[in-house]
Amino acid sequence: MWFGEALGREVLTNAGLLLAATKRIVIATGIANIYARGHRYEKPVATMREYLDAMDKAPYSSVPPTTKPARVLAALGPKMLELSGERADGAHPYNVNAEHTAQARKILGPQPYLCPELAVVLETDPEKARGIGRAFLGFYLTLPNYANNFLRLGFEEADFKDGGSNKLIDAIIAWGDLNAIRDRIREHHSAGADHVCIQVLTADPKGLPLREWRELASALLR
Repeated sequence: MWFGEALGREVLTNAGLLLAATKRIVIATGIANIYARGHRYEKPVATMREYLDAMDKAPYSSVPPTTKPARVLAALGPKMLELSGERADGAHPYNVNAEHTAQARKILGPQPYLCPELAVVLETDPEKARGIGRAFLGFYLTLPNYANNFLRLGFEEADFKDGGSNKLIDAIIAWGDLNAIRDRIREHHSAGADHVCIQVLTADPKGLPLREWRELASALLR
């Protein structure tokens, strides 16, 4: 189960609470923001390298875990993906298509984890599905790291207007029935993903998509 930090819950404490409630569910932070821990925003790759150095040097005197926790970096660009292969166990790209997954696998090589996030809308009506997708993606189009990544993938600045063009929404947001969603997930696996993180979007961003989770689970876990 992946969960984020963007809406105000400090991610490491929240991970502890979730882990205390289960004996078998794997908990993953997607994404723990290093800048949320009192750092000024600097050049991302250099700052991440320094942060990883500090993590590796931090004292730890408690009983060690039986297995080393996996560490993946939220990587989009080529340099951060390279760092993910050099200093971490892999990468967790966010808001990407299968083309990016293929590029990321080529940069990472065959061994590191590649766990892209895929936003999905279980809705067959194009207007409704794209509307939900735009409500989600519009914010990210204002952030330079995501906008630059979309440009690297071949999109144009015109695709960023009004929450995203149909072309951009259809490429980044998987929508449709269960078969359509399953096909989009398989595209990422075929492109080199080890694991695809599913983020379900609905018309109510504050509601838990329990129905959609159940329907997707029934289709994806068979």
